[in-house]
Amino acid sequence: MMLISLFFLLGAIISVLSGFFGVGGGFILTPLLMLFGYSPIEAVTTSLLFTLGTSFSGITTHIRLKNILWKIGIILGISGIAATQLARPFVLFLEKRGLDEWVIPIFYIILLSYFAMKMFKQGRKSEGSSDNSNPIAPSVIKMILIGAFAGFVSATLGVGGGFIIVPLSVAFLALEPKKAIGTSLFTIFLIVPVAFLSYAFTVPINYKVSLLLVAGGLIGSSFGAKLTRYYENKEISLLLSGIYIATLMSVILKLVNLSMVGLILLGCFILFFFIKSIMKVQSYKAKIKESA
Repeated sequence: MMLISLFFLLGAIISVLSGFFGVGGGFILTPLLMLFGYSPIEAVTTSLLFTLGTSFSGITTHIRLKNILWKIGIILGISGIAATQLARPFVLFLEKRGLDEWVIPIFYIILLSYFAMKMFKQGRKSEGSSDNSNPIAPSVIKMILIGAFAGFVSATLGVGGGFIIVPLSVAFLALEPKKAIGTSLFTIFLIVPVAFLSYAFTVPINYKVSLLLVAGGLIGSSFGAKLTRYYENKEISLLLSGIYIATLMSVILKLVNLSMVGLILLGCFILFFFIKSIMKVQSYKAKIKESA
């Protein structure tokens, strides 16, 4: 019973972050599952199934908030789907040669380091410069390249690709963070089913754990998406940088056999995020009462 509650709660917590940051949640769940003793390829497959559920839940809220740019999302999604087919043979190649135990974590470390720096720089900019109102349409070539890269990484690491799509959309497509988040979740929903099916028939999946994670995820993702209303784009960029750094450190600590320290570090950031969000909501409600 305790194990059931643990995975349900874990799914709910990660999905709040998923809805808020525009990521499927897999880039947090995959390293966590590896910390819990799952093999990299089992963690990848379970995370993809979880990501499918959380992205669907988050999309519904972002549609109401008008945060999804449909044309960009479709182009990113189609190019991402094509790239997922290249990733599966690559991961199976690594597993057969016993390289997956260190190649996948190192891939994580490189990507998380780069995107943490990218979003930190974005967050340091003035709020006016981050809310881009440039009417020039983003380059289709850039969209295709970003989508393809996200799709390959999605199927390789068991993530939706959102932790790549969001910072690259902000940096190279000039999208404001809230639009990048909503569009990212829509793109994830297109990419992940194909990535998951490429593994589902060849990799053993613990469906009990997966369904518990998804059940919790369906509750939290919509709530996380609603929280974006209480934050400025600048704050979202800085928080995204923070979660990249916390996840990065947890993966590094896992490689040096300090898994528990990594879990505690990631847990501290998540606790900070929830406390900050509660304070934001309370402050917003207080302002509403004062103006009434």
